[in-house]
Order: sequence, then C-alpha cells, then structure tokens
Amino acid sequence: MWLSRWTKQVGRSVSGRAKIAALVGTTFSAGRCLSGLPASGASRTAWGYGRGLAQHLVASGEAVYDVNPRWTALRRRSARRPEKTDRLDARAVALFVRQESPSLPQVQADDETAVLDLLTAERNSALIEATRLRNQIHALLLQLDPQYKARVPTLKSRAGLAVLESYTCPDNTSLSIARAAAVRRLAQRLRLALGQAAELAVQIKEAAARFSSLTELCGINLLTAGAIAGILGPGRRFETDAQLAYYAGAAPLEASSAGIVRHRLNRGGNRRLNAILYRIALTQAHHSEEARTYLDRKTSEGKSKREAMRALKRYIARAIWRLWQGCCTVGFTRQDALVA
Repeated sequence: MWLSRWTKQVGRSVSGRAKIAALVGTTFSAGRCLSGLPASGASRTAWGYGRGLAQHLVASGEAVYDVNPRWTALRRRSARRPEKTDRLDARAVALFVRQESPSLPQVQADDETAVLDLLTAERNSALIEATRLRNQIHALLLQLDPQYKARVPTLKSRAGLAVLESYTCPDNTSLSIARAAAVRRLAQRLRLALGQAAELAVQIKEAAARFSSLTELCGINLLTAGAIAGILGPGRRFETDAQLAYYAGAAPLEASSAGIVRHRLNRGGNRRLNAILYRIALTQAHHSEEARTYLDRKTSEGKSKREAMRALKRYIARAIWRLWQGCCTVGFTRQDALVA
C-alpha cells in the first residue's frame, strides 16, 4: 500500500507513468519483496540479496539504479521524521532516484564476471573445507600417535594424503580402530575437496583470460584477476578510482576535530576485495623495488609500517581501477562486434 503511494507521487517525475520499485534492506531475504511493474527501478541491494530481482528487471528492459544505503540514510535523517522503517526507506530511495538518477550507477546485466565470482567463491569454500579437514585429521592423529609427524609426511603433500587414505591404527583397541577409520574417511573427503579446488582453478584461469591485463600489476595472477573481475563486474560500476577504493575499504575516513586534520582506518567496504589488496601489497613489499621505495618514503615521512601499507593499498586500488577500465573497453568492443 505505502509503496504504491510513494511510486504514484514520485514515480511520475522520473519517467512519465513510470513507477519506482524499491528493494529495501533485508525484506527480500525475508520474502517480502517490494516490487511492481516499473519502467525504472532502484535497489539498495543490487549486489546482495536483491541481485535476483535487479537482474530480472534488467532482463525485462528496465533501467535499474544501484543506490548506496548511506545516501538514503542521509536523506532519511534530514526528513521531518528521522525514523528507520521500510516505508521511509522506500520514500528516501524514490526521492533520491528522482533527483540523482542521471549520476547514479546503472545496474548492468550479468556477464562472465558473474561466472568468475561464482567459481571463485566455490573454490574458496573448497579450500576452507580442505583446511578444516586437515585440522580434524591432525586432531585424530595426535590421539592415535602423538609422534605421527615423524612417520607421516606433511598433510599438505600428495604423499601424506596417500598415507592417510590407507592409515592403520598402532593398536587394536576399538577406539583406535574407529579413529583410524575416521582418518581414512576424512582423507577421502580431503582428496575430493582438493580435486574440486584444482578443477575450479583451471576453469577460473580460462575464464579470466579476458582480464589478463590485470596481471601486469605485480602480485596479480590469473586466479587473483578472476577474483577481482568477479567483484568489480559487470561493466563500469565505479566512475573514479576513489569510488573503487572506498568500496574496497582502502580509502581512509576523515576524523578531523578542532582544527586537527586526521584520518582513521576504514573498517567497512567489501572485505573480500580489501583482503585481495592486502595480499597484493604484501607481495609487492617483498618482490617489487618500486613498492619498497614507496613504503620507505612513507615511513620516512613519519608514518608507521601499517599506515604505509594502507597507503600502498590505496595506490594499488588506483592502479587496478585504471587497468579495469581497459578490460571494460575491450569487453564492450567485443560485444559490439558480435552484435554487428
């Protein structure tokens, strides 16, 4: 009811008889999807729980805009009743789209970057599962033989995995026999998880070949390029490198007070992308002469090692954004050629 009222009042200003469909907060996950038959749509969760609805609208030919929750929160707090309800959220989204739609990022249809995101997430899950299985095997082996490391190869090697699959208990007690059987079963599951991770790695490398220009940056291989493409795509979601850095949580937040200009660590943003930037920074700190020179210059300016690494992450985010623009240009050229 309230959504219809806001869409009637605000939607006419967007595109004639068009309405605005607002997907607010976690209502999609709760099954309370707020939708209509819009000619334009606004979603605060276009890359989260609302991705399915956003992509459905895009596939239907609708224009869907990605609205940052921080923007609507500012509008909501400046309202006469600064409360937090679905109704007020929908009104804030509708008003924001009416006023800012020309400058808002428009949601694009999923492309191969969505496939890369899916494959990367599945591979990470397989690797996490492999680590969990190794920990379980280690705990069982300590109970069976506290000195097992002197007789069993490392659990991360193929030889060690082969030994675990045929492991026999040192004594014939019922508990030891059950533990040894559990070790063999866990070893079989470990081999399956590692095999799936290896197979997914091959698929990611093949799919990430289009984004191979990202590998020009020290610390990025095809697996990392595929992970970055899966997070950043589809299309040009970020108009500037500052937007990308803020999205990754690599841009510091200003916390100035009483004439003192200072910045604090940004603990928000996409933590997956932030972790990727950190790993790239670590790699460059060990293998790139330019990165070491940059870190030395920052520390000589009075920054701590952590602050210098954060500055390097921000520099890396800028470099990734520039390379990503080239990847998007190549992608658009290929799509235009196929259409022609």
